[in-house]
Amino acid sequence: MNSESGTLTITGKIVDVTGGTIFPGRIEINDGIITSVIPVENSDGPYILPGLIDAHVHIESSMLLPSEFARLAVVHGTTSTVSDPHEIANVLGKEGIRFMIQNGKKVPFRFFFGAPACVPATPFETSGAVIGPEDVDELLSWPEIHYLSEMMNFPGVLNGDPDVMKKLASAKKYGKPVDGHAPGLDGVQAAAYASAGISTDHECFTIDEAVDKITAGMSILIREGSAAKNFDELIPLISMYPDKIMFCSDDKHPDDLVKGHINLLVKRAVKAGYSFLDVIRACTLNPVRHYNLNSGLLRSGDPADFILLDNPEDFNVLATYVNGVKVAENGRTLIAHVGEVAINAFRARKISAGDLEVPAIAEGIKVQQALEGQLITVKKLYKAKTENGKVISAPEHDVLKMMVMSRYSHADPAIDFVSGFGFREGAIASTVAHDSHNIIAVGVDDESIARAVNLLIDVKGGISFVNGEKTRVLPLPVAGLMSDDDGYKVAELYSSINRQVMEMGSALEAPFMTLSFMALLVIPAIKLSDKGIFDGTTFSFTTLFE
Repeated sequence: MNSESGTLTITGKIVDVTGGTIFPGRIEINDGIITSVIPVENSDGPYILPGLIDAHVHIESSMLLPSEFARLAVVHGTTSTVSDPHEIANVLGKEGIRFMIQNGKKVPFRFFFGAPACVPATPFETSGAVIGPEDVDELLSWPEIHYLSEMMNFPGVLNGDPDVMKKLASAKKYGKPVDGHAPGLDGVQAAAYASAGISTDHECFTIDEAVDKITAGMSILIREGSAAKNFDELIPLISMYPDKIMFCSDDKHPDDLVKGHINLLVKRAVKAGYSFLDVIRACTLNPVRHYNLNSGLLRSGDPADFILLDNPEDFNVLATYVNGVKVAENGRTLIAHVGEVAINAFRARKISAGDLEVPAIAEGIKVQQALEGQLITVKKLYKAKTENGKVISAPEHDVLKMMVMSRYSHADPAIDFVSGFGFREGAIASTVAHDSHNIIAVGVDDESIARAVNLLIDVKGGISFVNGEKTRVLPLPVAGLMSDDDGYKVAELYSSINRQVMEMGSALEAPFMTLSFMALLVIPAIKLSDKGIFDGTTFSFTTLFE
């Protein structure tokens, strides 16, 4: 291997995803572009393969700026992401999207951003911004915007909602693909959804659902994030439809990103016996072709985005290159930290325990049960535990009080009850609450919940926990979603807070991530908005009492 005056030559075993072969060869690079790929007789060098691509991720879910996400991701061989700035768009609109684009340009990494299709995701919650059809059209005209991101309003697609149709027409006008988001949709409805121009989905619960959508012409993204995990169910698709499958994380918390990224899915798939070339295709060739990405595939004329690997079985990334520049080596990032001035939108008032009281007007209550590794919840009925005429948490039955409160105005909290968190004491709170990112909290008693919420109001966003005298806060000053600190420090603090939360009794692998989806109204069955309890199966508000 040698490099001088902008030139670079690397010899090894070249993984040719377009030709479907692996051969010994030499790659010559000049000023960040591959100028030639030349077969050689043999080579003892490393495997050389295109940089990995996460085909759908919300960078904000890492609690890191794009620049910091890149610093951590390149260590694992990721060189590109198909990034939906839906979260910051719900808080700050187009200003937030511009912020993400500009920050991402400050590091050697490829962020392919989309235009958020559903801001707000529903009219049943308070958001910080609205991105209408005219805004979507403007965003799709930007050169940095590569696709229309997940169309969550699948009822609007199926029923021909005028605003939805305008957004889809804009994507067609600019020749940019449209991502889907239709959990549970199959059969005739899946075909109708696809025929409207929707080209992907990352929300399949079962392999039968995924096959229905593939048959309708869609590509399927196999998702394995910090909360939602569909790898085990869907990975057989990799050999059934190798040209229709991509890998994504969707949401990745900072401590998990330190441990690994798309490389972990590759390792699991190869270990399970699936073809190495098919697996690599899913996180290189397929997303490049589908989204028309300017991300290298080891062809002459391509950007020199590639990784060096010890072997396909162990998949240890030795080095990562973007535009011919080494950005990571032997588990260490070579990208420098980039500082930013935080932008935000936060006007919530502090609350007291009295604001969380729920008068007992009937015996039975509806409870949303959180499920490990899933975004869906299950509706259950419980006999309410009461005290002094008020409904209270019943930790002995794993039924805890939860609240969501607008961060954008002085408003009263909405209350319901949830199971699955397992806390025996204390409370946690967060301003990461999909989709509108209002303040969400769950806990054993009203006093702890109020304290956890007020800790976040003091710092204008973040995550917190309260357990007696113990309190911790991870401030997220950028839109109440992201830290402006070093990514490894953020991951360490988040991991420390998570461990202390586990000591409160939770068996969830990612309690804060799970909490963030308890307000995600577009995923059934029962969720909580700042405006009240929402039934995702009927797409309407419901009551606490049965």
